[in-house]
Amino acid sequence: MKRRTLLAGIVAATALYTTNMATAAETMRFAVTDIAGLENLQREFGAFKAALEKTTGYDVKFFPVNSRTAAVEALNAKQVDFVLTGPAEYVVFKQRSKANVVIGWQRPDYFAQIVVMAEGPIKKPGDLKGKKVSFGEVGSTSQHLGPAQALADLGLDYGKDYDPQIISRNVAIEALIKGDLQAVGMNFTHLEKIRSAFPNQAFTVIARGRDLPNDILISGAHVSGEMHNKLRTAFIERGEQMMAAVLTGDDNQKYKRGQFLAGIKDSDYDYVRSMYRTIGVKTFDKFVGN
Repeated sequence: MKRRTLLAGIVAATALYTTNMATAAETMRFAVTDIAGLENLQREFGAFKAALEKTTGYDVKFFPVNSRTAAVEALNAKQVDFVLTGPAEYVVFKQRSKANVVIGWQRPDYFAQIVVMAEGPIKKPGDLKGKKVSFGEVGSTSQHLGPAQALADLGLDYGKDYDPQIISRNVAIEALIKGDLQAVGMNFTHLEKIRSAFPNQAFTVIARGRDLPNDILISGAHVSGEMHNKLRTAFIERGEQMMAAVLTGDDNQKYKRGQFLAGIKDSDYDYVRSMYRTIGVKTFDKFVGN
């Protein structure tokens, strides 16, 4: 009797262990580099998480990260499986983790601009020689690297032809209005917000970069081909439903009217690599500003 009970216990324990292992194998861990904290992740991506679970059958677990460096280290340590990140960050992820492209997240009207006062002395890019130009968050694709590249494409060398300053956008706009700065780099969405915040001020754009590469969902090198491909297929075949879920988040409105792009290649981000070189960064193994 005791022997039968012991045997039954062993069988039950083995079954439970096997079930738990199967469950673990069906779990995918998801991080976003520009959202800090679990609460913010749940607010912005809660509906997306539910849609992804329904579409793929995986149990999706949020993995909050407090920095870009923490995210790439977690990917290398196999603590997280998939990371949604921006163009500037992707270049470093690729260099340091051999991450694989899952799908592109398109951001319509995602381009960098150089903004000046409409009635100020700066009328064209060449007028900025010897002047102060402010950039936002250091290493940001659309607030730092992109605007610097827009000027470089027009023949103005970063740190040589003008004085680059790293100043938060709101402070920079106040300085621009006062005349303490001559130009501010930003993206299209930022300019719309500034015009709403300062309705009595007239701003104009004297330089505009090409559309920036898209945000991108990547998988770690440890992720199985089956899981990688299943997730990719979900975005391709259920893109409309997935995007509707993404857009329930306030910060995610930047993806409004966007699509999930299956044809993304690593070479699409060579333009970002040229941006790094423009500000004097020759290697891509660390995040600028970290």
